[in-house]
Amino acid sequence: MVKEMLRQGGRSARIQAAVHAAVNALSKEVGREELTVPLIAERAGVTPSTIYRRWGDLSELLADVAVQRLRPISDPDDTGAITSDLEAFVLQYAEEMSSPVGRTLLLDVLAASSDVSGPAGRCCQYTKQHLETIRIRATARGEDAFDINEAIDVVIAPIVYHILFGDRAPDEEYCRALLARL
Repeated sequence: MVKEMLRQGGRSARIQAAVHAAVNALSKEVGREELTVPLIAERAGVTPSTIYRRWGDLSELLADVAVQRLRPISDPDDTGAITSDLEAFVLQYAEEMSSPVGRTLLLDVLAASSDVSGPAGRCCQYTKQHLETIRIRATARGEDAFDINEAIDVVIAPIVYHILFGDRAPDEEYCRALLARL
């Protein structure tokens, strides 16, 4: 499990930023198959023991980088109605996660520890926060709310399953069919 920083900024934040930047740059230059902790450490200007101490192993580091890239930078679009808010969010989510980069990030997150406070749990929280934003907006407009766990079970989980196992593209038609069930 990735250790949370005790304070913002400072040396720890600089190390994390340098290591994340090294992973992102090296992933483009040498390919993911050739990534190693010593190579990342050299690029980041830290020792391999620094990476092992903070992240434990390469899969945890890659998961931490993936979580950072999957972290939302803004709230879901506010289209003025719960149905269109959910549709816009789900279609964007499916498109982003089914891209080659999105799928790789999902796989990195899942390859790390399954601790609920770990990478997978943090990604789940991001999705729940977006759904909660949509639900709160709907309630404020006087619309009937939806159950967030049901939305995860009925809409998000099948999309992620099909992205990871590649047996069906989560295209717009499929996503809209899932939303209709919700």
